[in-house]
Amino acid sequence: MASLGTLKLLDPAYVSVTYGAGGSTRDRSVEIAKRIKGETGIEVLAHVTCSGSTLDDLRALFHELEAAGIQNVLALRGDPPRGAATFEAVEGGFAHASDLVSMLEREFDFCIAGACYPEKHPEALSLHADLEALERKVNAGARFLITQLFFDNAHYFEFVARVRARGITVPIVPGIMPITNYDQIERFTAMIGATIPAGLRAALDVRRNEPEAVSELGVAYATLQCVELLENGAPGIHFYTLNKSPATRAVVSALIAARFGKVVVLSEGGRR
Repeated sequence: MASLGTLKLLDPAYVSVTYGAGGSTRDRSVEIAKRIKGETGIEVLAHVTCSGSTLDDLRALFHELEAAGIQNVLALRGDPPRGAATFEAVEGGFAHASDLVSMLEREFDFCIAGACYPEKHPEALSLHADLEALERKVNAGARFLITQLFFDNAHYFEFVARVRARGITVPIVPGIMPITNYDQIERFTAMIGATIPAGLRAALDVRRNEPEAVSELGVAYATLQCVELLENGAPGIHFYTLNKSPATRAVVSALIAARFGKVVVLSEGGRR
């Protein structure tokens, strides 16, 4: 919550709140989402995963979100619990995000968002299989999509072209994370299957023992990414802040100065 005061000054379209791995911080995440909505008035996009939850658990959670006035949900399958290699649905739960989206569409009145992966979901057998899964999610009721983070805009534009060629027309919001820590971004990209372009990696390697220089490069690079994305039709930007606002504030401030501020959206959380 500490970074929200500074983020609010940037007039975000929404702030998203993530789950921990395996849904491990669900109750705390819901409480934070309710506080953001109640105390700041900022629209909230609540992340909800299938991990560790039965259908009854999920219904109770969605009724709680409804009662708090939260209208937007990012429906995710979720990561395997800590220590587990693969995802397994609990008895009476869902195995796929599309099942969660379908239930939300049938039983509630949320605006439903879904996740997508410009460089392919790490568990998908092929780009074709990944697109089939995405199509099921959209057909089930997802009204817009947010991408996993990426560092080469070509991945986003090529992905959007593939999605559009399949007849999927919902907005696709690119997810951007300004790099602020060398070791952290190495872990993140390895975990989610994202790649770092050779030129950016070389520039990071030169600065790997200079934390401030890494952060300065990360802000500059993310700003250039965002400008190109917005100039070429992206409907907004979803920032992964990892609950730390300075780098995102710097990028957004530059975008506002360049008159892009009206189409920028923000995320309070980190990994999806």
